[in-house]
Amino acid sequence: MDIKRIDSKHDEGRGLILDWTKIQWHRERVEAWLRGEKIAPITIDMALTRACNYRCEYCYSILQENPRKKITKDVMFRFLDDAAEIGVKAISLVSDGESSISPFYSDFIVRGSENGLSMAMGTNGYLVTRDKLEAILPHLTYLRFNISAGEPKRYVEIHGVPESYFYQVCQNIKDAVEIKRRWNLQVTIGLQMVLMPEYGDQILPLAKLGQMLKPDYLIIKHCSDDENGSLGVDYSAYQSLYDTLMEAEAFTTENYLVKVKWSKIESGGRRRYVQCYGPPFILQLSGSGLVAPCGMLFGEKYRHYWIGNIVDTPFKEIWQSDRYWEVMDEIVSPRFDARTMCGTLCLQHKVNEFLWDLKQGRIELREPADSVPEHINFI
Repeated sequence: MDIKRIDSKHDEGRGLILDWTKIQWHRERVEAWLRGEKIAPITIDMALTRACNYRCEYCYSILQENPRKKITKDVMFRFLDDAAEIGVKAISLVSDGESSISPFYSDFIVRGSENGLSMAMGTNGYLVTRDKLEAILPHLTYLRFNISAGEPKRYVEIHGVPESYFYQVCQNIKDAVEIKRRWNLQVTIGLQMVLMPEYGDQILPLAKLGQMLKPDYLIIKHCSDDENGSLGVDYSAYQSLYDTLMEAEAFTTENYLVKVKWSKIESGGRRRYVQCYGPPFILQLSGSGLVAPCGMLFGEKYRHYWIGNIVDTPFKEIWQSDRYWEVMDEIVSPRFDARTMCGTLCLQHKVNEFLWDLKQGRIELREPADSVPEHINFI
């Protein structure tokens, strides 16, 4: 199929990379890793709770259940201090829970920013109202609203919430855009659609809604599934949506980008690498405080990959422990096969592709010729 579309690693003129990786701009840390040094993660993706006020049909979190512990404000601040001390560069509140439920999430964002960390948040957006936006937007690199429908009725069906939530979230997005512009903030405000093939009817309505709400971008991405296909994602069915997806990208304007994550949507849910090299660079923490290499290894059946819990042990001690590096060594050993032993198209996927090609000698580590992109610490 001859596909004509917005399909570049960079979105020229915008400074954004939404379907690739920025790890090559962190050459010193990659070189240290190649030398066998124990490096700090560049990015940590985490949640402040496992709880959520939505019941999205596509939710991967139901596959990630692990013993829940409460992340208090003291634990949060200790973690942020440790992260800054060991050389972590960025923290995103996404992972396996809705962090806006935590009464301290705005404090967390401000403290992280004051510690010199790049901070970001992904949210369903219902609780992120104007008063909270006024507090957090000056301290965020990006704020992403997760929204997979452009029409109220389908929003209710897909996200499992009352129709009033749709209108509240739209108002919160409008408020975020207005605050950003009024204060001339550098924060990027985006929308993200998790696309199941059966949501194809919402691609164009959501692209149109984005034009009305005026965020910086709308990203349309695949839906991840586990190795057993528990969510029932039919990756072959995405192909029937290609024309609609290209039509959605045509809504792009000077101030509003619609971007499809083509590389993952076209992959069929398959990996071309075997070992998992990404977690030392982009680590994930559960909203229970659990530290594991990635979100796909949070679930109880992956207990043998669990490293520790920041509620019980300071993160710096966990990172320095033998257990941390034993687990990282395990997932790059011949005993581990990322193609069959964990879920599809994970957060670390593009980083893994880059590092796999680097290890295989298919590419060289060199100074990127392109200009430095936005959000560089979120690799």
